[in-house]
Amino acid sequence: MPDLTQPACTVPVNLGPRSYRVDVGSGLLKTLGATANERFGDRSNCAVITDSNVGPLYAATALASLKAAGRNPVLITVPAGEASKSLLSAQNVCTEMARAGLDRKSFAVALGGGVIGDLGGFCASIYQRGIPYIQVPTTVLSQVDSSVGGKTGVNLPDAKNMVGNFHQPAHVIADVDTLASLHRREWNEGFAEIIKHACIRDAAMLPAIDQVAAGGGDLADLIRWNIAIKAAVVEADEFETLGVRALLNFGHTLGHAIEAAAGYGALLHGEAISLGLRAAALLSVQLSTLSAAEADRIVDLLRRFDLPVQLSADFEADELLRIARMDKKFEHGKIRFVLLSTLGSAHVSNEVTEEHLREVIAMIRR
Repeated sequence: MPDLTQPACTVPVNLGPRSYRVDVGSGLLKTLGATANERFGDRSNCAVITDSNVGPLYAATALASLKAAGRNPVLITVPAGEASKSLLSAQNVCTEMARAGLDRKSFAVALGGGVIGDLGGFCASIYQRGIPYIQVPTTVLSQVDSSVGGKTGVNLPDAKNMVGNFHQPAHVIADVDTLASLHRREWNEGFAEIIKHACIRDAAMLPAIDQVAAGGGDLADLIRWNIAIKAAVVEADEFETLGVRALLNFGHTLGHAIEAAAGYGALLHGEAISLGLRAAALLSVQLSTLSAAEADRIVDLLRRFDLPVQLSADFEADELLRIARMDKKFEHGKIRFVLLSTLGSAHVSNEVTEEHLREVIAMIRR
């Protein structure tokens, strides 16, 4: 694992009145209170939403920083894991916020990985018809992807992120020190999204990913690079109405279906997306202009982070397609599938059929 001790830098997300900053660097969790004072001068009560894995590691630092800044935080902890990203969990969190006396002049902090970021942001978006929140992502995956862009939500039993809102954070604090506590599997899954960003937007990032895979490189700079890519896409298409933001779904049509079919938690999000990336790369060779060598480059990188590239025979094609049909990427029964023209350049295609998906499911079993 590369050295995580790096100076802080800031990436702006320019969305007019919903603009905010993403701070990236070492030791930033201690700045949470000062950030709250900067962003929420007239809001004293707040909820720190976390999970049973992250809370014991970082909640004390977050609470101490908020208290030192004159805030009145209440800690709300949910069980760790994808199962907590549900309507029932959202109800429980909002109930605890109400019992703690939080009102429309309060704010929330989402302290954790992607599940907590999505759940905490969703609760902030619906509590008292919406209160502001700060994202404090603690995994590679959440720092480079889910904490930026304002997509919040929870899962239904058969479909990811089916219930949610666009609710931009007021600020994002990406403290790379928190990544040192990740298990290797959790560390690796985040690189599925990093590889995705390189594939769709900036192939120049690939050598930097190679360096980190080899145990070197500048991880904080790589995270900043990814956040800048995500910010640029969000700025161009905040509400995913122009087709630009849809490019971030490269590998996700089948990836989400695989994740749901496995049972939430059986495969980590990045592991399921890895399988989806291989499938999308193969379809990009078949239906677009991606070369076979470029597709192999993607698969090789996934393997270097021990991410799965072969689908188990336990997954039935009919079941994967049934789940995929419920995905938001299907419109009027047609698939909006993201393909690559070349590494670093992606587009949304309407040419992918269910028969193509059946064929590529068979291919990724091999």
